[in-house]
Amino acid sequence: MANNAQRFFTAALGLCAVFEAAAFEPLPEQAPAPADNPITPEKVELGKQLFFDPRLSVDGTVSCNSCHNVMSSGTDNRPVSVGVAAQKGGRSAPTVWNAAFLSAQFWDGRAPTLEEQAKGPILNEIEMGMPNEQAVVERIKVIPQYVEQFRRVFGGENPVTYDNIAKAIATYERTLITPNSAFDRYVKGDKQALSDDAKKGMQLVKDLGCTGCHAGPDFSGSANRKTGEGNFQKFPVFPGSEYDTKYNLLDDPGRYSVTKKEEDKHVWRVPTWRNVALTAPYFHNGSVKTLDEAVRVMAKTQLNKDLNEEQVKQIVAFLNSLTGEFPEQTMPVLPVVANTSLIVE
Repeated sequence: MANNAQRFFTAALGLCAVFEAAAFEPLPEQAPAPADNPITPEKVELGKQLFFDPRLSVDGTVSCNSCHNVMSSGTDNRPVSVGVAAQKGGRSAPTVWNAAFLSAQFWDGRAPTLEEQAKGPILNEIEMGMPNEQAVVERIKVIPQYVEQFRRVFGGENPVTYDNIAKAIATYERTLITPNSAFDRYVKGDKQALSDDAKKGMQLVKDLGCTGCHAGPDFSGSANRKTGEGNFQKFPVFPGSEYDTKYNLLDDPGRYSVTKKEEDKHVWRVPTWRNVALTAPYFHNGSVKTLDEAVRVMAKTQLNKDLNEEQVKQIVAFLNSLTGEFPEQTMPVLPVVANTSLIVE
C-alpha cells in the first residue's frame, strides 16, 4: 500500500488488517458454526420461524425480518429502521446476508457472535420492545408447537430458554450465504466473469488502499480475526471535508457509545461489501442514497482522495460484481394457538 493516506491510516490507527492484493478470495458456500451450536435442519427451520415471527415483539408488529428482509437485500433499505409503536432507531439496519462471516455484530461491534446479536433487538425498547428475557420465553411457552419443536431440537427438561431462542435464530442466519457472484467466478478462474470496468475497479480498490480494511472473503476485514475480536475502522479518518456536515458523519460517536474509550470515538465495525449494490442507503445513518456517492465519500474521508468520474464508475462496477446468488427463501408457517390471543395491549 504505497500511498501516504493508507500508511497514515494503518500506522495511526492500527485498526484494520493489511490485506495483500493476492489474497482475494471467493466467498465460502457454508458458514462456520460454534461447537456449542451445530447446524441441523430442524434447528434451521425453528430459527427461520422465530426470525419471521412478529410475536417476539411486544405488540406483535415487528419481526427480525421486518428490518432484515431476506426476501430482498437482507435490510429494510431505510435510512433507519422502524420498530414497535412506529419508533425510529438511530442507525441503518445492516444486511443479514453473509453476517455469519463477520467477526463481530452490530455497527459498533458490541455483540461478538450471531447468538449474542439475536438477543439484542428483541429486548430493545425501540426495536421489538419486549420487557425482559422471561417475557419472551413465556410467550413462546404458551405455543404448544414451539414447545415441541424446542424439545426435539435442544432436548432437556426446559428446552425453551432465551439462549436457545437466540441459538435457533443464529443457526438460520448461518444459512443466509450468497456465493457465486461474478467476482467469485472470476477468482475461481472464469476470466470472462468480470467486465473491463469491474476488473479496473478491482485493481483500483487495491491500489487506493480500500482493501486495507475491506479484506477477506466477505470484504469486511481480515478473515484471521477471532470471533468477537472485530474489524474496526475510524470513520472519518480525515475529518473536515464537506461530507462531515452534508451527511452528519460525526453525530454518532460509534463504538465509543459501548466502550466509553476516547480512542473509540467514531470507530465502526467494517461493513461487508458483499451485495452492497443492493443495500442502499449507505453508512451507519443511512445518509447516502447512491453507491457512487458512497464511493466518493469513502475515498475522501478514509484516504483523502478525490476520485474522478471514471474511477468512481469502475469501482462501482467492481462492487456490483459482488452481488451473489441468493438461496431461495419461502415464508414459514408459524405455530398458532387456538381460541386465544398472545398479544394484550
